[in-house]
Amino acid sequence: MKSIYIDFIAGHLALKTWQIENCVELFADGGTIPFISRYRKEKTGGMDDASVAAVKHWIGVFEEMEKRKQTVLANIEAAGALTPELRAAVEGCVSSTVLEDLYLPYRPKRRTRATAAKELGLEPLADLMWNVRTKNPAADAARFLREGVPDADAALSGARDIIAERLSESAPIRENLRAVLRQRRITAKVTKAGAEAPEADKYRAYFNFSFPIVRIPAHQLLALLRAEREGWLKIGIDADSAKSASGIRYAFCKEHGYPAPACDEQISMACEDAWKRLLEPSLTGEVLREAKEKADRESIGVFGENLRQLLLEAPLGQKRVLAVDPGFRNGCKLAALDEHGALLWHGIIFPHPPQNEKIKALTTLSRILSEYRIEAVALGNGTASRETADFLSKVNLPEGCRVWTVSEDGASIYSASDIAREEFPDEDVTVRGAVSIGRRLMDPLAELVKIDPKNLGVGQYQHDVDQDLLREKLDETVEFCVNSVGVNLNTASPYLLAYVAGIGPSLAASVCAWRAENGAFPDRKALLSVPRLGAKTFEQCAGFLRIKGGSNPLDDSAVHPESYPVVTKMAADLGISVQELVGNAALCAGIRAEDYVTPSTGLPTVQDILKELAKPGLDPREQASDFAFDADVRDIADLRPGMELPGIVTNITAFGAFVDIGLHDNGLIHVSQMGVKGLRDPSRVLKLHQKVRVEVLSADVERNRIALRLVGK
Repeated sequence: MKSIYIDFIAGHLALKTWQIENCVELFADGGTIPFISRYRKEKTGGMDDASVAAVKHWIGVFEEMEKRKQTVLANIEAAGALTPELRAAVEGCVSSTVLEDLYLPYRPKRRTRATAAKELGLEPLADLMWNVRTKNPAADAARFLREGVPDADAALSGARDIIAERLSESAPIRENLRAVLRQRRITAKVTKAGAEAPEADKYRAYFNFSFPIVRIPAHQLLALLRAEREGWLKIGIDADSAKSASGIRYAFCKEHGYPAPACDEQISMACEDAWKRLLEPSLTGEVLREAKEKADRESIGVFGENLRQLLLEAPLGQKRVLAVDPGFRNGCKLAALDEHGALLWHGIIFPHPPQNEKIKALTTLSRILSEYRIEAVALGNGTASRETADFLSKVNLPEGCRVWTVSEDGASIYSASDIAREEFPDEDVTVRGAVSIGRRLMDPLAELVKIDPKNLGVGQYQHDVDQDLLREKLDETVEFCVNSVGVNLNTASPYLLAYVAGIGPSLAASVCAWRAENGAFPDRKALLSVPRLGAKTFEQCAGFLRIKGGSNPLDDSAVHPESYPVVTKMAADLGISVQELVGNAALCAGIRAEDYVTPSTGLPTVQDILKELAKPGLDPREQASDFAFDADVRDIADLRPGMELPGIVTNITAFGAFVDIGLHDNGLIHVSQMGVKGLRDPSRVLKLHQKVRVEVLSADVERNRIALRLVGK
């Protein structure tokens, strides 16, 4: 990669150039983000996964830019306009905006007013004014009269069209005006259709709106743009046309000199035309796109953080679970699962109106709880959840068995997916949905990787942001979560294995096929027996795969096989076996990391090895904890200002956090009500699915809106 790109990435990410150079080399060698950030800290200077992912993103950006530069240079050269200075300017670009500005005068374009004027032979007249070589443009214009140019005014008009287009294609002028527009205000006005349409009412706050574009919150900008697409608003930037045209004239005079009064009048008219007809529409669109890109990045960042928290939710672990998908008229779907998530039984009970078969439902539940030795109940949080929780409180649960409320977001998407049909070809969607709820309690990460993250209800305006950037971020987030937790090689589904560094869907299927044919993997080395899984893939994935009870205790840790000799030497120096060293925190604490540094194993790696040996295979996720809503709050009409209630954070956005307090509609803690003055990032205070205490500020029964204040966690 060229040094100009390396330098830009380093400056943009506040890193050293050698860190970027090493990352580029590692990616070129087939490295993955989890592997590089976890096992190549010496080369990256300890960069975390987010920084490594950012470098990978910019590598892709500049690879595409380099391809674009070759196209630009080829086209300019074909037009006979490529000078050494222009080539150097193009090759030195690190901004796509600057690159396109340089290319604009030479880019093939549709027929324009300037094109028509040139066809009428008026370019020499435009050149006279452009080069400030006329004091009387009207007199000079008389020499260009011909068919299509009946008089001097027509000639001057055509010449101004040519000058206006040249001004609009000037890179310095475009960048100066962009800088001005970036400091202006974005405006929104309601359209006639919006004023008359009831469905536009949700955008009423924006019907006469103005806000500095540089400071507009991401969610507001995305809402404005969505309303414009739907036809309810007209969006613009409140540019000062007179000052803008004056700025263009000043730039012209600075480069060409001040023209005589008569010529100056023509130039000024061309400047006004260049602004109103060509530059304002173009640059307004560009600046709005810039703002949209910024809003996209912010929103995608929020989505990624929410997804990370969701995937790393505390697992209950391997317990026999009864999953309950609650409902009224269609009943509560039940699914009994063994400790590995396999379906043992399913059925339906009808404890609620209109059937009210409470006694029958109690009898069925008691039998299933006993027959399948149920250790936990997973209750979906959808319709009838509160009523079903009340009903379950009357059931005599086995000792130690609790009822856990589980988010249903995306369960219906999973139940109708190809993955669900493959897992349960003989069951209908209701059974699959219930199974998913139960498995989410046991291991949220293993189950949620089967669902497109966009369907998990943890983002804002996810359908309005750049879909390629969103997919990149979400894939990176899922990959990070899977690899930070680690994957049991002998029990993981192919959907989970696919996110392990270096594996992917195709190899994951091959791993599962090998396992089905040959039985459990005895050790990590056996992975090399899987077809098409070579040494490079093994290097990338091995450290993130776990083998429980295998022949080598290190196979159940995050110690990479390439570092096994280091551990062997540590154990030999202590006069004990590797098995005795693994998990012995006291012995690990007495080992000097510096004593095991080698040319191929640096200090950060040795320190990571010692941490892992002290607590091998430590799951970074917290322990699961139960929760109960206020029993006296059943409807929004029950809420009163000043009430304090328990709640669960269901979504975090740039403007606040939504909290489930046990009603059909979630309440909102606005960012200003989180107890931190000037807070701009709610994720600094709250986490997804965190248990909190909130105070009711207001409850709008008609609009189903609940305003809350955070009072405790």
